[in-house]
Amino acid sequence: MRKLLFLLVFTLIVSCDDSGFNNRNPYLPNYNFSFDINTNLPAYSNLQFASNYIKIYPSNGPSSGVIVFNTGSAYNAFDGGCPNQDLSSCSILTLSGINATCPCDDASYSLFTGQAAGKKYPLKQYRVEINGQNIRVYN
Repeated sequence: MRKLLFLLVFTLIVSCDDSGFNNRNPYLPNYNFSFDINTNLPAYSNLQFASNYIKIYPSNGPSSGVIVFNTGSAYNAFDGGCPNQDLSSCSILTLSGINATCPCDDASYSLFTGQAAGKKYPLKQYRVEINGQNIRVYN
């Protein structure tokens, strides 16, 4: 009976996962942070419309900021640092329309997918939860 109980507990522990979420990147450190955005506030109201973004600098998050983007059907949150460059003065993404560009190598990343043609690492993505007009971004 103990073996069966042990096997059941072991199976439950091993079968738990993180929904396939992986944001590991050798160039960008991991930060534990969480912040909420109320899209009813004027500073964040443009997030109510598709293809708009904001960049936030959370006190306990990445120094390059977090980009929050409305895809039209969901929200994406990405690290504001270049995912294929060591941290430096040129490794902060610049935003233009629906793309983020790394000044170090001129790679252009889609804010819809986080991908850039020919690059090994996509933009480092963070988790997003929606609760009415509030958006929670966390890692």
